[in-house]
Amino acid sequence: MERKVRFLPKWHSLALWFPLLMMLCFFFKDTEAEITCKSCQRGNKSRVQELLLRYDTNESATGFKGEVLVEGDGAGGTESQQRQLRCASGFADCAPDQAKSGEPTLGRNTDNLREKGENVEGGFANLKVFNVKISDQRESSDSGSASETRYRKRTRRNSRDSEAESSNSARSEDPGEGTSSAAGRRVARADLRWSGEERRAGARQEELKLNSTMFALTGDSSHNQAMVHWSGQNSSVILMLTKLFDFNLNSVTESSLWRSTDYGATYQKLNDKVGAKTILSYLYVSPNNKRKIMLLTDPEVESSLLISSDEGATYQKYRLNFYILSLLFHPEQEDWILAYSHDQKLYSSVEFGRRWQLVHERVAPNRFYWSKMGLDKEPGLIHLETSISEGQALYVTCKLQNCTDANKGKPFPGYIDPNSLVVQDEYVFVQVSSAGRPIYYVSAKRDVFTPMKLPKYTLPKDLHVISTDENRVVAAVQEWNQNETYNLYVSDTSGVYYTLALENVVSSMGPEGNVMVDLYEVAGIKGMFLANKKTDNQVKTHITYNRGRDWRLLQAPSKDLRGNNVHCVLPYCSLHLHLHVSANPYTSGNIASRDSSPGIIVASGSIGSELTTSNVSVFITSDAGNTWRQIFNEEYAVLYLDQGGALVAIRHTPLPIRHLWLSFDEGRQWNKYSFTNSPLFVDGVLGEPGEETLIMTIFGHVSHRSEWQLVKIDFRSIFNRRCTEADYQTWHLHNQGEPCLMGVKRIYRKLKPTSRCVMGKTYSVSMTSGPCDCTEADFECDYGYERRTNGKCTPAFWFHPSTMSRSCTTGMTFLNSTGYRKVVSNNCTAGVSVEYTARRQQCPIQAPRGLHLVTSEGTLSATLGTNVTFLVFLEEGDGARTSITLDFGDGHALTYSNVSSIEDGIKHIYKTVGIYRVTATGENNLGSETALLYLHVTCQLEHIHLSAPFVAVRNKEVNLTAVLWPSQVGTVTYIWWIGNNTEQPLITLEGSVACTFSREGISTVTVQVSAGNTILQDRKTIAVHEYFQSHLLAFSSNLDDHNPDVAEWRLDVSRVIKNSLIQATAVREDQLLVTVLPGLPTAAEFFLLPDKQLTEGKPEKSSAHLDQLSEVLLSALNQNLVQFTLRPGVQVTVYAAHLSAAPLVDTSENHSGSAMLMLLSVVVVGLAVFVIYKFKRKIPGLNVYAQMQNEKEQEMMSPANPTEAPPSSQQDMVHSLEILDTEFNSRPIGCMKPHVHVKFSTELPTYIV
Repeated sequence: MERKVRFLPKWHSLALWFPLLMMLCFFFKDTEAEITCKSCQRGNKSRVQELLLRYDTNESATGFKGEVLVEGDGAGGTESQQRQLRCASGFADCAPDQAKSGEPTLGRNTDNLREKGENVEGGFANLKVFNVKISDQRESSDSGSASETRYRKRTRRNSRDSEAESSNSARSEDPGEGTSSAAGRRVARADLRWSGEERRAGARQEELKLNSTMFALTGDSSHNQAMVHWSGQNSSVILMLTKLFDFNLNSVTESSLWRSTDYGATYQKLNDKVGAKTILSYLYVSPNNKRKIMLLTDPEVESSLLISSDEGATYQKYRLNFYILSLLFHPEQEDWILAYSHDQKLYSSVEFGRRWQLVHERVAPNRFYWSKMGLDKEPGLIHLETSISEGQALYVTCKLQNCTDANKGKPFPGYIDPNSLVVQDEYVFVQVSSAGRPIYYVSAKRDVFTPMKLPKYTLPKDLHVISTDENRVVAAVQEWNQNETYNLYVSDTSGVYYTLALENVVSSMGPEGNVMVDLYEVAGIKGMFLANKKTDNQVKTHITYNRGRDWRLLQAPSKDLRGNNVHCVLPYCSLHLHLHVSANPYTSGNIASRDSSPGIIVASGSIGSELTTSNVSVFITSDAGNTWRQIFNEEYAVLYLDQGGALVAIRHTPLPIRHLWLSFDEGRQWNKYSFTNSPLFVDGVLGEPGEETLIMTIFGHVSHRSEWQLVKIDFRSIFNRRCTEADYQTWHLHNQGEPCLMGVKRIYRKLKPTSRCVMGKTYSVSMTSGPCDCTEADFECDYGYERRTNGKCTPAFWFHPSTMSRSCTTGMTFLNSTGYRKVVSNNCTAGVSVEYTARRQQCPIQAPRGLHLVTSEGTLSATLGTNVTFLVFLEEGDGARTSITLDFGDGHALTYSNVSSIEDGIKHIYKTVGIYRVTATGENNLGSETALLYLHVTCQLEHIHLSAPFVAVRNKEVNLTAVLWPSQVGTVTYIWWIGNNTEQPLITLEGSVACTFSREGISTVTVQVSAGNTILQDRKTIAVHEYFQSHLLAFSSNLDDHNPDVAEWRLDVSRVIKNSLIQATAVREDQLLVTVLPGLPTAAEFFLLPDKQLTEGKPEKSSAHLDQLSEVLLSALNQNLVQFTLRPGVQVTVYAAHLSAAPLVDTSENHSGSAMLMLLSVVVVGLAVFVIYKFKRKIPGLNVYAQMQNEKEQEMMSPANPTEAPPSSQQDMVHSLEILDTEFNSRPIGCMKPHVHVKFSTELPTYIV
C-alpha cells in the first residue's frame, strides 16, 4: 500500500517584483507503500527532489502568488505515516501538462505521493496524505517508485527591494521567535530568552550557532525550478538540476546540472559533461541502486536521455524515438523500466534505458503495473489496461519481452470501465458499469473476480480504495445521500465483504481537482489512525487504536504556552488537527510521525468545539495521543533529527529568517540557533536521506534578484557523545490506561527526554509484546451485521444470515458467522474468542436460489456473428450439485452438471438479427430457479439511402423510403424532417412514410436512422410543381462504355444533354429539367415545365402548352437531332425511350385465341405490378430492396432559378419510379457485404442552372 503526503505551508504572501513558485523533491528509502491514488497520475517516476518557482499570471505585478512544491523519492528511512486520501472524483485521471488556476504546472510532475517508509525531513509543509478510489498508485514493492514523491508548500517572496531587506533584516527576521514562541518555550538558560528589545540591542554575541556553510549557484539567478537528489546510503553526493521554465512556451529554455561530493558544502557545474547546449528537463534515480541516474532532455529540442552509473560523475547519451511521459521502475530488477509515451504506447527496457522495446499500444495512462513476486507466475509479467473504444477497456497481462496475442492473458472476462484497473498488493480491482450503476470487482491473490459486497443499500456514488495492507482493504465510499463526506469500510481478508468503520469522514477538493479524505495513519504504532468526522456540521478529530473498531475524541492540552489552565471538557470541547490540505493552502496544518519515534506526533490544529483554520497552533504528543502539549502558537514546520532524538522547527513566514529552533526532550524545551549570518528567504529544506538525519540543506535567496543560496547545516557538532543503554527507557503503549491494544501489550524502548546524545544509524526501535485475552473490543461486526447502541452486532434488516452458506457444497463445511469477526492483525488469544469466532458447520442441502444471468459486458445487446459470453451466478444452493441449463433462444441450448464448470462464462454466436429470450435454469433435487434475459442481436448499420422522387406534383401523395444497408440490423428508429417542418420531426418505426407538398418550389426531406449506437442520415431535395410532363431518354450504346456510374459524371452529362436539347429545339432553359439515372444501361429523364405567363396558370392551357413542347422535343429526338460529343471520336446520340419494341396486340384482321390470351395475360400482369407497387409497403412480410448502384443519388438539370417554382403540367411519374422499384427488388437481404463492383452514392440531387 502506498502513502501519499503533501506539504503546503501556510505562508502569507507579500508583494514581489515577480511571482515565484518552487518545488522540493525528497528521496528516501523504499519500503512497502500503504496508500494509493487511483485517478491521479501515479508516482511511477523515480525522480528527485524538485524546487519549482512558478509565475502566477492571475496576480498583478505587485501581488504575485508563489508556490513551493517539494518532491521526494524515499531514499531513506522510516515509514511515512502521513496519509491523506487523494483521487479524482468520477474516476478521472489527473491530467498532466495543465495549468491550474493560473499557476502553470510542470508537464510530468503528475502526482503528490509518498511511499511508506519515506522520510519527510525537509520542507515547510503541512503533511498530507492523498488517496483515491480504486487507486492507480502502486505499493513500493510493486512499482519501485518510492522516489516519486511530491510535497507542496506555498510561499510568497517579499517584494521589497534589496535595500529595504538589508535595513530591516534585523527587525523583521523571525518575529515570532521573541514574542509568541518565547512565552511558550521552557528554556533553562536565561540567556536564551530573547525579546524584541534584546534583539534590537544587538545581544547576538551569546546566541547559539550551528555549523553551516553557504554556497551560491552562480549564474542561475534566472532559473525558476530545481530538482535535487541526495543519494544517501552513506554517500556524500548531491545532484541538483536547475531550470528556467518558460510558462508562455510551456517548455524548459535553460538548464544547469550541479554536483556536490561533500554533502552540499560546494557544488561543481557539469554542463560541459552533459553537453553545453543540452537542455535537461527531468532527473530520475533507480530506486534499487541510487548510483544509477537518468536525465531526460527537453523533447522540444531533442528527445534523448543521459545515463550515469557512478552517481552522476559521467554520462552517456542515448537517442529516443518517443517522448517519455512517465517511468515505472521494477521493484527488484534495477535495470528494468517501463516508459509511457505521449501517444499511449508502453515501452520496456531491461538495460536501464539504453534500449527500448514496444510492449503494447493504446495503454491507458497510469494503468500498468509490474508483477509481484509470490503472486504472479513470472517476474517479468506486466498488468495493463488497454483501451478498446470509448467507454470500453480490457484488463490484460503481458510478458515483458514477448507481448503477443498468443502470450496475453485476460484475467477478467469481458470489458471494464476505462481507467479503473488497479493492481495493489495482493488485490486487483476493476469497475464495470451496468444500467448506469458501477459494479466493483476484486480479485485476491490473483484468484477469480468477485463483486465487492458493501451493505445492500450503500448504493455508492464514488468509491476509493485507501489501503490494502495487512491482508484487508480499506475503502472510502460516498453513498447516495452524501455530498461532502465519505464513509470508511473495512473488508475481510478476501476483500469481498465490507463493514462500516466510520461515518461522515470529511473530504475536500484538492488543488488538482482530486478528492482528499481526512484519514491519517500514525507511523510506528500498528492500528492507530486519526480522522476528521463531520457531526452536526462540525468537524471533529477522532482517534482509533484498533483499526477503526472504536473511535474517540482527542483530549485537549491541560495548559497553554503560558502555563494557564485550558478549560476544555469532552465531548463539548476537544483538540482538532489538520489532516488534509484545506481550501486555503496558507492556513493548512501539518502532521508528522515516525516509525523510529513511536508515540511522538507533531501536528497543527486548534482547540474548541470544532476544527478551525484560524488561531492554528502546533501541538505534540509523546504518548501516542493520550495527552497533548502546545509547543507553538503559530505555524512551524517540525522536522525529525537523529531518528527522532531531536526535533527542528522552522517558522512559516514570508519574511527572511536566520534562526531555527531545536528540542532534545520531545518538544518540552526549545533552544534557538542561528544557521546563517544574514537573513534568508527560505524556499525549502532538504534533509539527509534516512531518519538518522544530521545534515540538512536549506534552499533560499538573499533577495528576489539573487542566485540560489544553499545552506548546509551540520547538526553533529551540537551532540557531544553517542547514546548508551543508560540513555534509554521503556514506554508502555496504552489507550487511556488500557494496555491491551490489538490483542497485545506493547512495550517500547525509547530515548529518555533528558538524554542529549546521538543514537546513530545503528539504532533500531525495540519493542516487546505479550498476548492479551480476547474481549468483545477485539471483534468488529461481520458483513451484514450492524452495531447497535448497546454495542452488540445484530443482522441488518436486509440481511439473511443463511445466505452466507451459498457457496457451500453438500458434504463440506462452512463458517457460520456469529455476527462478529476479529479485527485484522489482532493477536488476542483465548478469552471470548470461542464465543465470537465463526463456527464451522456442515453445509445445508438447499434448493437453488438467487440465480443471475448477465452478459460479460453487462449489456443487453450483442453484435451479429460475434461471441457473446453469458455469466451465471447462484446466490444460494449447492453449486456443485446444481445443474445449469442455458437456452440461447435461437434453438440451441447447453446443460452443465454444476455451476463451477461455467465460472469463465458460456460463449455463443448468433447468426441472425433479432431479439432473443435467453433462459438459465438451475436445478437440483430440492427445486429449481430460472433467470431470464432478453438479448438484442444487431448488425452494424453501414449506410442508408433515402428513396424519393425528383419531381412531385403539388398536393399529391409522395412515398419516401429509407433503404438500409445491411437490410436487417435489429431495432431501428426513423426520424423525419419533411419540407419546412424542421422543428418537430416525425418519428416512426417503419422505414417508409407518405406525405404531400402544398407549395411549389424546392422542398428538402431529411431522415435519420438510429440503430444501436449508430445514427446515420440522408437528405433529398424534391422539386414540387403543379403541372409537368416527363419522358425517358435512351442513348447510343457507346455511352455505356464511358459511364463510370459516379455522381459527378452523371451531373456533367446531364448538363450536356440539357444544352443539346435546347440547341436542337429552342426550348427555354427554365422550362426544362434533365437528370441522368444511376446504373447501366445509361438512361435519363427530362421534365417539361409550363410557362406561367403564357398559360396563365390554367390547366387546359398548361396541358396544351406542355403537349406542344413535348412534340417538339420528341420530334427532335426521333430525328436524331440531339447529339453531343463526349470526347474526341465519341459521338453520342440521344433517343426517346420506348417501353416496348413491339405491339402488344395482334393488328391483323383475324384475331386468334392466342392473341387474346396474350392480351389478357399482359393486362393481368400489368394490374398485378400496379397493385404491388401501390401497396407493396403495406403487405406484411414483403420487402422490396434495390441494388447498391440504385442507391446512388440521381442528378437533375434544373431551371435557371430553382427557388422560383415555374408552372408545370400534371404528368404521371410511374415510368421512372418503376425503374427504381424494379432495381430495388434485386437488393440482397441480410447482414451481407455487397459485391466489389457495387458502389454507394450519398450525394444530393443537383439542379443545374
